Amino acid sequence: MALRRYWRFVGVVPRLLLCNTALPGASVLGGRSSGSSLASLHHWRRTTESLLCSSFSSAAPSTAVTYEQLKQLLASQKVLVIDVREPWELREYGFIPGSINVPLGQVNTALQLTSEEFKEKFGGEMPKQTDYIVFSCLAGVRSEAALNTAVSLGYKDVQHYSGGWQDWVKHEQNK
Repeated sequence: MALRRYWRFVGVVPRLLLCNTALPGASVLGGRSSGSSLASLHHWRRTTESLLCSSFSSAAPSTAVTYEQLKQLLASQKVLVIDVREPWELREYGFIPGSINVPLGQVNTALQLTSEEFKEKFGGEMPKQTDYIVFSCLAGVRSEAALNTAVSLGYKDVQHYSGGWQDWVKHEQNK
């Protein structure tokens, strides 16, 4: 008996909360609500959907930074930029000033090295898991993969420059 009530409740609640025709106080099983304006119906639906989405959303905070944000971070010296392109790409195309190069295929291993090993191999300070890190690449694909690797290793404050080197050059040439 309790299971039957549970299933009835589970079936009614989604219709009650998300159905276009259900308003507070209206009969859910009757199908149509009467006497209410269309505007209040839409307001109630938007409010309910907003509450549901914000309460149960698993969306992570934004992990991408823009050119302007990256420029500010570099100026404040509160960020470590790691370029995950191959060394030949940096030599041929250029790099963001102040960034260090850790090719994508080495990010997992590099972020598990000792400070001395990291500095010797990559020429920069080993980031701590609490440091603010922005990954960069050519167009944002590899940098996002590096970000995911860092997160899986316990790094907390990591983002990626989704525009990558292509976006950087475009903005720098327009100055």
